Amino acid sequence: MIVVVEGISASGKSTWCAQYGGSHVVPENARLAEAPDRVVDPTGAAAFWAERNIDRWQAALAVERTTGLALCDTDPLKLHYVWCLWRIAEVSERDWSLELAATRQTIADGRIGFADHYLVADTDVATARRQAASDTRRRRRNFDLHARLRPALLEWYTALDVVLPGRVQFGLPAIMPVGRAAGQRYDLAAFDAMIAHLPHPQ
Repeated sequence: MIVVVEGISASGKSTWCAQYGGSHVVPENARLAEAPDRVVDPTGAAAFWAERNIDRWQAALAVERTTGLALCDTDPLKLHYVWCLWRIAEVSERDWSLELAATRQTIADGRIGFADHYLVADTDVATARRQAASDTRRRRRNFDLHARLRPALLEWYTALDVVLPGRVQFGLPAIMPVGRAAGQRYDLAAFDAMIAHLPHPQ
């Protein structure tokens, strides 16, 4: 079983993973200095991030094979990030289209897929800001940008919940979900339906 925990910066997702996941946690990617610049090389950036997402999915599969449970601190299929940035006009439609095409191909190839459960922290921005200020272990230089992504992030997982009902839970529960989800992990039709269900930026 693969469980994803998502939310904006300082929403409590990493704390929840540490509390409930232990050795089952697949950590979020650290800052990657070698990532291509989306402005200079948008095609290269799209390919780079698609591959990094595959790396995390493969890590989750490895943990699942060993222990039966993988708990991902942020979604390996992290296409939502560039969509959310497009939603608030921080990247271009070209950037979104390139990353969408790269990610869609990885699903078609069976290299990344859908998790069994998604736990989406719906922490409000004021609470997240207080939690960020009290956390002296991490620098959150992009907190304000990530806080602006909150409405779009919730829209993304609402669309996923429509297409794959029963997999998404808003709020971080007191107990771990149980059971594999029905259906294919590498469901390209479900992916296309979710993308079609997303609101289009104005």
